[in-house]
Amino acid sequence: MSDKIDIQKIAKLSRLKLTDVESEKLGGYLEQIIDYIDQLNQLDTSNVKPTSHVLPVHNVFRDDEASKSKNMDYLTGAPSNNKGHYEVPKII
Repeated sequence: MSDKIDIQKIAKLSRLKLTDVESEKLGGYLEQIIDYIDQLNQLDTSNVKPTSHVLPVHNVFRDDEASKSKNMDYLTGAPSNNKGHYEVPKII
């Protein structure tokens, strides 16, 4: 790796107080991570199809249909309700 990582600058930006030992240890970890990323960047991925998920993801939607509830038990836990609706404090 050619670039030197400024651990103290990273610590200051992160508002961390690191000892010299912690700085050295963190610097070693970050250099290992960056070296691994450099190895991954050298891989030939020209024949690999881009993906956002490993497994296929499908959205399952249902129609949003309004219906009246005959059971008002859901309001029993509310601190305040009015005519079958939750009543909350005005914000604006």
